[in-house]
Amino acid sequence: MENDEPSLPTRIYTVVASIPPGKVTTYGAVARLAGAAGAARHVGIILSRLPEGSTLPWFRVVNSQGKISLTGPDYIRQKQALLADGVLFTRSDRINFKIYGWLTPP
Repeated sequence: MENDEPSLPTRIYTVVASIPPGKVTTYGAVARLAGAAGAARHVGIILSRLPEGSTLPWFRVVNSQGKISLTGPDYIRQKQALLADGVLFTRSDRINFKIYGWLTPP
């Protein structure tokens, strides 16, 4: 018997593609919306494996503290993409979910 349900990566890509410009969500929220609650780390792994030049807005996914989890050049690339997207950071380098959150738990 075949399973016609999309794979977890496909479901994650669908959720991430749905995040509107100027908004962010968490790895955990993406996992939950993709039907894999508790699989936040898997979301990060799957997004880290996107091919170079992917148009998926991976940069709109941040950690539950509203911070970028990446470091070094990847951190800079994600922050620049978010700033270009209209997302602003607090002085402590966090994103305010009340302003920029998309389907994030209160």
